[in-house]
Amino acid sequence: MRITGKNLIGFEWSAQSADTFQAYNPSSATFLPEEFHNATSSETERALQLAAKCYPVYSKLSPERRAAFLEAVCQEIINLGDTLLERAHVETGLPITRLRNERERTIKQISQFAALLKEGSWVNATIDTQTPFSLRKMYIPLGAVAVFGSSNFPFAYSVAGVDTGPALAAGCPVIVKAHPAHPGVSELTAAAILKAAQHTNMPEGVFSLLFDKGYAVAAQIVKHPVIKAVAFTGSQRGGMALHTLANERKDPIPVYAEMGSINPIVLLPEALKQNGAAIAAQIANSITTNGGQFCTKPGLIFALEGPELDQFLNYFQEQFSQTQPAPLLTKGIFENFVRLSDEATGLGAVTQQAVSTVVMDGENTAVPLFAQTDVATFLDNPMLKEEIFGPYSLLVTAKSLKLLKEAVLSLQGQLTASVFMTPDEWEEGGGMLALLQERAGRVIMNGVPTGVEVRTSMHHGGPFPATTYPFFTSVGKDSILRFVRPQTFQNWPEELLPGELQNSNPFGIMRRVNDQWTSAPVSTT
Repeated sequence: MRITGKNLIGFEWSAQSADTFQAYNPSSATFLPEEFHNATSSETERALQLAAKCYPVYSKLSPERRAAFLEAVCQEIINLGDTLLERAHVETGLPITRLRNERERTIKQISQFAALLKEGSWVNATIDTQTPFSLRKMYIPLGAVAVFGSSNFPFAYSVAGVDTGPALAAGCPVIVKAHPAHPGVSELTAAAILKAAQHTNMPEGVFSLLFDKGYAVAAQIVKHPVIKAVAFTGSQRGGMALHTLANERKDPIPVYAEMGSINPIVLLPEALKQNGAAIAAQIANSITTNGGQFCTKPGLIFALEGPELDQFLNYFQEQFSQTQPAPLLTKGIFENFVRLSDEATGLGAVTQQAVSTVVMDGENTAVPLFAQTDVATFLDNPMLKEEIFGPYSLLVTAKSLKLLKEAVLSLQGQLTASVFMTPDEWEEGGGMLALLQERAGRVIMNGVPTGVEVRTSMHHGGPFPATTYPFFTSVGKDSILRFVRPQTFQNWPEELLPGELQNSNPFGIMRRVNDQWTSAPVSTT
């Protein structure tokens, strides 16, 4: 399949700009031959205007039609076959097996939203007839949405991922600013969405893809009045820049930004005594899988000093030394990993506790590193609380649980937090659990944070600065709630109401009628 290197605006390819960039193969440290055109201001404006024109049409389409569109997107992604996987492997250095699983996860996510549309109760349709006038309420789409994908998930958090899927399901046109780390994958996926849109007769402007190696396109999109919400996954610096732009608008809009996390793990002694070897294997794998390039990688471990920890470290060092180095996603990510890990271990009271001894060549290959320090040093050095993206984690030890709690108290918001404890430690560790609940969107008992299930009960978000809006998740069916708002319809005639609120209930969905859930039609007598 040919890669054009052009921007996809509405149903057409466009490449006006002479300003180009190339994809980078991190495994071979070479640039790929295709040139991708940075979107011009006029191309960006055209995508925005098409989205504006599309919104009043697309937002009113029946749930069945939007579901058919999403199902067609899934099929077109499947039709790309190994071409998509191979391009992703070249552009990211991630193994084919991991990429195949991620592609399946992405298809599963989009399929879930198609099913959600058909089921229908997610709109929270509410009808009150026992009032002096008719009151009806449901969720309606916000408007056009801008999506900024991440570097580390070329499928699941990218062009057709956890943001685009629910936004399209909600009835919002989407403009994606492709991540420059995997532009070829972005173009292939965008072409699949385009083909699905045409086959299902979606209005032009329902989806556009724009390339930009820099920041001009991002600023133009976020500041434009057509855009009503932004979804972003990446660094705190990038997320806060978009958040600032959105709040400087005449009409501020939400920026749902996921901005990283160090995902602390607390280890209590009895758990280490009973299961030290198994816990060591879990944590070592969680830190280093795919080069430690997960937003849920545990970057911080808390433990009490003592013989249980000493034995655990013996197990851990053995496991960690056998972990395999991996090329990081981009040259910039690799350079940041080296710089930040060197700065951390360069502090006098921070020592290298374990390091991979597996030899693997490669210009961007990061050697897994596990460091150790004490609570006092951790509290005195704010940089030790910052995320180091890659296969690195820091162990912080203390002589008492009280000191460990002080360290946890110093943490900002996180996506996840974990604690390993036995039932005998529940009473002693209860206070620690309470502290972790205040700081994380997902708290895990006796498990590691990597491995995010695509389920309704999964909350992938957390208090600032892990995300900008801790109430919302970017994983699971509830992620659609980022792109809708409640609307009350008072005294509207039946024929003008959305189908979800009509007395006849043409979609057959569950609705809350006079505070009782039912799928039955509303009696007009």
